[in-house]
Amino acid sequence: MNICKGNPDTLTTTGERTEGPLPAAATRNACKLCTPLGAAMVFKGVRGCLPFLHGSQGCATYIRRYMISHFREPVDIASSSFSEDDAIFGGAKNFAQGVDNVIHQYAPELIGVATTCLSETIGDNMLGMIKTYQDKHCGDGPPLVHVSTPAYTGTHSDGYYSAIRELIKAFAQPTRITQPRMVNILPAMMSCADLRHLREICALYELEATILPDYSSTLEGGSWECYHRISPGGTSLDEISEMATAAATLEIGHTQAVDKDSAGSWLERERGVRCDALGWPIGIRLSDQFFAAMATASNRPMPAILADERGRLVDAYVDAHKYVSGKRAAIFGEPDLVVGLAAFMSEIGVRPVICATGSKVKKWKELLASEIEGGTADVEILSDADHAKLAEAARTLKPDIILGSSKGYPLARELKIPLVRIGFPIHDRIGAQRMLSVGYRGTLELFDRVANALLESRQDDSATGYSYL
Repeated sequence: MNICKGNPDTLTTTGERTEGPLPAAATRNACKLCTPLGAAMVFKGVRGCLPFLHGSQGCATYIRRYMISHFREPVDIASSSFSEDDAIFGGAKNFAQGVDNVIHQYAPELIGVATTCLSETIGDNMLGMIKTYQDKHCGDGPPLVHVSTPAYTGTHSDGYYSAIRELIKAFAQPTRITQPRMVNILPAMMSCADLRHLREICALYELEATILPDYSSTLEGGSWECYHRISPGGTSLDEISEMATAAATLEIGHTQAVDKDSAGSWLERERGVRCDALGWPIGIRLSDQFFAAMATASNRPMPAILADERGRLVDAYVDAHKYVSGKRAAIFGEPDLVVGLAAFMSEIGVRPVICATGSKVKKWKELLASEIEGGTADVEILSDADHAKLAEAARTLKPDIILGSSKGYPLARELKIPLVRIGFPIHDRIGAQRMLSVGYRGTLELFDRVANALLESRQDDSATGYSYL
């Protein structure tokens, strides 16, 4: 095995001497989370659904820990709890017993079954197990939807989109009826505040929206008078079944636009629902594209309230331009968020010198090049990246600010530059689920956070400590 770090002269496994350090032979602090986590988040956005992991108990605990620390809400995730014997002989018995227990204790309307690395590696036939269970119970009980999510072939972002696709394939019924005032919205991995704002926007255009997933209530609810085993809220199975009757689907995420098997593409191909592939609506230009799609779907002009929000955003850009223009940024996180943030930062005059994601993305460089003004010749573009690679690039390129999850804090602390927290997970601050970033209103909130982080850094670094900037 090659040595990750060493002296300028290093021996390889064959005994050959090389100059300089060898490349890392393993991931060091991955810039991603496991695939079933994304699937679990989607299942939490479906009414009455309980996520169920087929694998070891530790996988469910890991996912619960990350989701609870980000959303600050109770999160129950069931597990078939593999033992050593199950890892050798298969987990069919555990699966059946686990589903029985879940139905008895939670009475779910749907069970979302995601696989882990262990069950995928031993080759458990999940579809066969589900059919055997349902045949044994004569179809009684809640439906079970399976999504294949081995972490060694993807990321939490991949699991998220895969779960949306499998839910639509399972429940969106073919129909000849079209409801002209109905639209489907398939969001990227956004905050609860973002999902609520998307619904508000649809109401302004007088559109009835089916948002899948919608965890805006299940992962950020109010105080309860009594405990709910499954949090109230989410997209109902009836709503999913009617998605084939919508006039259009707005699928958010640059990576989905190049995925021919995305959920929106499947609805268009198999159910005849037009799909508009859109980027994450951050910044003026990408928000303009989103609102143009809303206007087309509703056959209505932009409401005055949104036009006013756009005007305030333009004014904010002008007010703070001298504080942000010419700065350099490092951006990391889910690929669709990174592309949206790169477009936004470029728009406000900040150069995104590093764009990194832990995912393996088709046409990653092309997607970024299409959104960054002035091309990407001077931009370090990293895919399948870890935080060690991100840190190495940042030490060389010396950005003024970092945008990404809480996992960027050690690097920001080392470089003594601000970190604007956005994406998943944010577990060292309160309010991650309430951070708004979409549309003109969300962009304005994000712009203020970026500008103020740069001002604070400038103030803290000043020997004088000016109170007026």
